[in-house]
Amino acid sequence: MKRLNLSVMVLSIAFVAISANVKAQDDKDDTHTIAVGIPEVALVDIESATSKNISMGFTAPTEAGLPLTTPADNSTLWLNYSSIKTSTGADTSRTISVKLSPVIVGVDVKVAAAAYSGSGEGTVGTPSSPLTLTTTDQPILTGIGSVYTGNGVSNGHNLTYSVNYGTTGGTAVYADLVANPTASTTVTYTISDN
Repeated sequence: MKRLNLSVMVLSIAFVAISANVKAQDDKDDTHTIAVGIPEVALVDIESATSKNISMGFTAPTEAGLPLTTPADNSTLWLNYSSIKTSTGADTSRTISVKLSPVIVGVDVKVAAAAYSGSGEGTVGTPSSPLTLTTTDQPILTGIGSVYTGNGVSNGHNLTYSVNYGTTGGTAVYADLVANPTASTTVTYTISDN
């Protein structure tokens, strides 16, 4: 008899434990988590319909006493970028800066970024005033948030380059010019957190 009571008691305890476990798992609703990974993105690219390397040569005068003729402005390049910022808040925007190296002695190289145009979305950058490029980074776009500009020509910010010899308000001086038909410089754009 004791054996039967003990078996019934063990079965009763097992039944209660199973019932409690089933009741704890199933209810009128349930939840689970979804892990969503959002990577940090900071990409910048110069786009052109042909080549992103441009040529802007001065023309020699044909009459004594005249200066070099400056080349026409070049607006064939577009600045594209993609950005996912690292945190929220007003102080978390990004900047795209620009510099050149080396300086071409006697020549000012200037660049201006137009207002955004294209097929992207998000918080695009605000262009600065036209810049005379130096070997030190200068901000050309500020206030960039999470954004993509669209890829290729006609997306992002159209860049207009101009070159000139020493002028009032510039850093170059005409007296410093040296003949060099193959002079060139490299322009570098960098996106970074503020």
